Amino acid sequence: MENKTVKTNKEIKEELPPLQTPIGTREPEKLKPGIVKIDSISIDDVENKEGNIVGKKAVCLCKHPDKDELVAISSAKYQFGDKLKIGGLWFNKDKDGNIPKNSALAHLMKKTGAETPSQLSGKEVETIKDDKEYLCFKVY
Repeated sequence: MENKTVKTNKEIKEELPPLQTPIGTREPEKLKPGIVKIDSISIDDVENKEGNIVGKKAVCLCKHPDKDELVAISSAKYQFGDKLKIGGLWFNKDKDGNIPKNSALAHLMKKTGAETPSQLSGKEVETIKDDKEYLCFKVY
């Protein structure tokens, strides 16, 4: 792997002043659905536009075959009754202190055989695109 020097913001600004930056011609990189391997999982606070914490979400950092860097995935498409539903991997607890049985996180855990969120690390999971073209876990 090539050793690259990281440029400071000052150096970048000196190279091309922000007000002189043209519109690019490249399309944003879109990853194709496929099998990813969950490298690690964290439970992160989720803030609304005002900066208030509205809940906690499980975020899986995954190794995708088409990208060197890890990819964050925090939603899943799963079967709910007779419909397919896309939902965030919200971290909530039921009255017994467990993950709610019909949550997206619970469906991901069941699909992979994980009994706790920490056991998701190392699991391979299929991904698909959600309605906004982002990758999400396919757990149905």
